Amino acid sequence: MRLGTLSMPALPPLSLYVHLPWCLKKCPYCDFNSHEWRDGGGPPEARYLDALRADLEAALPFVWGRRVVSVFIGGGTPSLFSPDAIGTLIADIRARLPLEPSCEITLEANPGTFERNRFRAFREAGVTRLSIGVQSFDDARLQSLGRVHDAAQARAAIEEAARCFDTFNIDLMYALPGQTTADLARELDTALAFAPPHLSIYHLTIEPNTVFANAPPPGLPDDDLSSDMLDLITERTAATGLQRYEVSAFAQPGHRCVHNLNYWNFGDYLGIGAGAHGKLSFPHRVVRQVRWRDPATYMARALAGQAVSNDEEVSRRALPFEYMLNALRLREGFELARFTERTGLPQSAIDASLNEAVQRGLIERDGAWLRPTPRGFDFLSDLQALFLED
Repeated sequence: MRLGTLSMPALPPLSLYVHLPWCLKKCPYCDFNSHEWRDGGGPPEARYLDALRADLEAALPFVWGRRVVSVFIGGGTPSLFSPDAIGTLIADIRARLPLEPSCEITLEANPGTFERNRFRAFREAGVTRLSIGVQSFDDARLQSLGRVHDAAQARAAIEEAARCFDTFNIDLMYALPGQTTADLARELDTALAFAPPHLSIYHLTIEPNTVFANAPPPGLPDDDLSSDMLDLITERTAATGLQRYEVSAFAQPGHRCVHNLNYWNFGDYLGIGAGAHGKLSFPHRVVRQVRWRDPATYMARALAGQAVSNDEEVSRRALPFEYMLNALRLREGFELARFTERTGLPQSAIDASLNEAVQRGLIERDGAWLRPTPRGFDFLSDLQALFLED
């Protein structure tokens, strides 16, 4: 709680992210902190839950009294944990943190039969929202992406999610190797036929330190084709009532993801679990934390009260870019006063960059609101880069 260089008029909303790092198989495009089951026995649920409990208890002084608006259980493949384990985890969280009555609790799940059979039990355990990692409805492309499910399992998983949950998300990828706009149209036809409350569609990106980075798949669409694909996505989703409220997120009214919105509005989030990241605000500073990445190391350290591997204060000079990296992803933009509220910086800290963005036609002003123009949305990286520290 020491003094810093900022002046935060109020603390932002707080979310909780919980990382469960195990999966059946590491996908070749994945750069997340995920680890394959190697002994065939599944993850050490009891020990990992003990570590998460210890991690959370050690973090409580940093968030004491703050109410939690959303919980996101990500991975890895969290649905590989048993419903009893997920129920215990949620009960442990509720016993230690005050959750808002409407708190959104999301669980990431994969479409395999094993996980799908657990969906109703996850709902009974306290999960309110499911995010299903479908990625594609084409068996050949699923195989090339290293996914362990097939198209039939994907369809069955969505049907089961619709039966068990009031709201859920389908994750899809586009610009896949050899994919054409006609191929993507068929994928969208399939996904939209389920009338999903929420759809997240991500461009396949070749990330460093992945299998695809070392051996890129042939036939990746070029920038022009990828742009045509994005135009098709926005056109088709709008026609079915899905609103594009963020670069990659489309939702029916009332079904926007509360957890991700808190990220994009530069809210706070406590991250627990192996490799989890967090951002916490205090009256005079903003701090980023990282937990130990290796699951075995994390469990040992967390149980010893030392779950955090890195803890650093975000500099004043870095805050404008960090804020814009998130807020400019929102189609509706943000209220200018929110910048000062969430960073503790005066508006003068971004005046020069804002003026340049307006002159270049990347941002438009609407009273107290700022939002990316269609051109700014198309060239988002260029827009965000204007706020990089000198």
